[in-house]
Amino acid sequence: MPRLLSVNIGAPTVLAGSASPTGILKTPRIGPVLIDTLGVLGDAVLDRKHHGGPDQAVYVYLQSDYDLWTQDLGAPLAPGTFGENLVIDGVAGDTLAIGDRFVIGPVVLEVTYHRTPCNTLARRMGDPSWVKRFAKALRPGAYTRVITPGPVEAGMEVELIRFAGERVTVVELIALDGVRDIDTAFLERALKTPVRQRTREKYLQTLASRTTP
Repeated sequence: MPRLLSVNIGAPTVLAGSASPTGILKTPRIGPVLIDTLGVLGDAVLDRKHHGGPDQAVYVYLQSDYDLWTQDLGAPLAPGTFGENLVIDGVAGDTLAIGDRFVIGPVVLEVTYHRTPCNTLARRMGDPSWVKRFAKALRPGAYTRVITPGPVEAGMEVELIRFAGERVTVVELIALDGVRDIDTAFLERALKTPVRQRTREKYLQTLASRTTP
């Protein structure tokens, strides 16, 4: 049975090389923490253009991917290193797809998209190469929307309910970051999933432009 290993919350912090505060520095919390429709209560979400909102309310990272980073780096990374709210064990990151749901006690989270690395992650890691390194590794974790809010805490069992429709993995999606001409068949596949609204609108516009005389 998959398990919730940590619930991580960040406070506004200014990183070296930046003048703007960020909430990427997250640390584990002990005891129950409330998740509402916009995310983990008390967590700092400061860059609202790229983070947060109903479709990206909770960022989940998989322990299976952390284990691979440990192999690559030769040392373990602490929970919350990548700015994730939840770390879940017992789920393979490369199989996670849009529409998959995590059930944690009363809470239900639905996968909507992958996390795209940015300069804030590079500053947090103290290395500008981490933007490309994280993207190339194809271990993005997943943004989720909150279907049912409620309290969670580390140690709770997690039920993974696989999306029964079209399977589009977060790995497939991050591999397409920066690709200008995405295959029409893939766009149509993705639109059959509960992908985040911003991406849905983008894909619909692209398809419309291809069918307009």
